[in-house]
Amino acid sequence: MLDRNWRRGRYELDLIVRRRGLVAFVEVKTRRSSVEPSASALVPAQRRRIRRAAEAWIHAHPGLGEEFRFDLVTVDLDPDSSRRVRHFPEAFYGDEAW
Repeated sequence: MLDRNWRRGRYELDLIVRRRGLVAFVEVKTRRSSVEPSASALVPAQRRRIRRAAEAWIHAHPGLGEEFRFDLVTVDLDPDSSRRVRHFPEAFYGDEAW
């Protein structure tokens, strides 16, 4: 892991991880059991903020990656205290939905 809860001004990145030359900016969404899945909370405006934060991080850390992607991890909490964790690699590209 390169960073966790990295902030620059009003922007924040939950996790920044690297494997070889690939850096992934990971947004983590946690929800209590509801009709809407956690992944639906990643709206276009938030994807734009994450992209801007990633651009700031890349500028502040030159040379730490050759490729970059945006991942999503969702954690759904059920009333019985069980958790369902899912990883969506390449969840979005810039402002595109997955």
